[in-house]
Amino acid sequence: MSQDAYIYDAIRTPRGRGKPGGGLYEVKPIDLVVTLLREMRERHQLPEARVEDLLLATGEPVKEQGQNIAKTALVYSGWDEATVGAQLNRYCAGGLDAVNTVAMKIMSGMESLGLAGGVESMSRLGIGAGGAAAGDPWVAMHSYGISQGLAADLMAHLDGFTREDVDRYACESQRRAAAARDAGYFDRAIVPVRDLNGVTVLDRDELIRATTVDDLAGLKPSFTLFQQYGHGEFLKFKYPQVERFECIHTPGNSSGVVDGASLVLLGNRQAGDELGLRPRARIRACALTGSEPTLMLGGPAPASRKALELAGMGVGDIDLFELNEAFAAVVLRYQRLLDIPDERINVNGGAIAMGHPIGATGAMILGAALDELERRDLNTALVTLCAGGGIGIATIIERV
Repeated sequence: MSQDAYIYDAIRTPRGRGKPGGGLYEVKPIDLVVTLLREMRERHQLPEARVEDLLLATGEPVKEQGQNIAKTALVYSGWDEATVGAQLNRYCAGGLDAVNTVAMKIMSGMESLGLAGGVESMSRLGIGAGGAAAGDPWVAMHSYGISQGLAADLMAHLDGFTREDVDRYACESQRRAAAARDAGYFDRAIVPVRDLNGVTVLDRDELIRATTVDDLAGLKPSFTLFQQYGHGEFLKFKYPQVERFECIHTPGNSSGVVDGASLVLLGNRQAGDELGLRPRARIRACALTGSEPTLMLGGPAPASRKALELAGMGVGDIDLFELNEAFAAVVLRYQRLLDIPDERINVNGGAIAMGHPIGATGAMILGAALDELERRDLNTALVTLCAGGGIGIATIIERV
């Protein structure tokens, strides 16, 4: 029997700079997960055995993040053995996909209470630690594969966005994130990370910084080298109409490299009532779509349209939009395609300002949207991300 899936809570660690010396560099990814497990248990006095599953996403499911880190974290934290765990990888979409998957199991009646989220220690593992099938030159040639950064530059060229456009958007993301942090808007969700002695290691997002458009204009483009290593040749076959284009994405207008973890508690109404949990929102619709794999970053718009159709809603029915700021051009294109005004999207900044801990991000921005709905006393939000290979994901939530 179909039933609603409710969000009972959404928490996260701070985002630490994803390089050696960053705020969370000395913290193992499993300890980031355990920090959130313990907080969720204590915050709601959860009977652990009632939580049927923990589904965690990672972008690099290897080494310290490999071999089903979800189940290992449960055992390591002393959680009840009845709770199972699983790990998934859908690139940048993984954290939200974990939430959606647990929600769908609840909607189907197969489970009543579950945890979902993600973890990424980019400082300890780095990008590409797990290798890639697409890294094989023959595979890349036959799939017209290019880097995500170069795809973002191509997207900006095709859509007519300039360096000034993307820098202006990035500067606003930083301003909004700093204002939200200083006003305490992130405090409810953030769980400080502490060491074995209880000393706080990090309690706020580390990457947010004051900047201006002039500051950003001085940064060099990040992805020009990719044009010289075969990617430009692939593009000639896929986009023969594009003879050349300018690389405009830099470290200042692209998502930051960070560490972090996220966790969402979901369940049906009966489980919530029995455990004294207050539902904060329900999942209205979830959607996944594929998009053109060379351009690869265009999935959010079709995924959002699909979710809206499933929910019987239109763009005008959504109060707030949260789109992962993989690159500034991704957001600008999405706004143009769906006609979304600036004041309804990423209202407290995004990954350009705070960073993108790959597997954790989707659940993080879901929580950010929910917190802001409550703060503004609004009703609906749409959360969406693009992901490598041409993947789009979207989720619509509605306050209870």
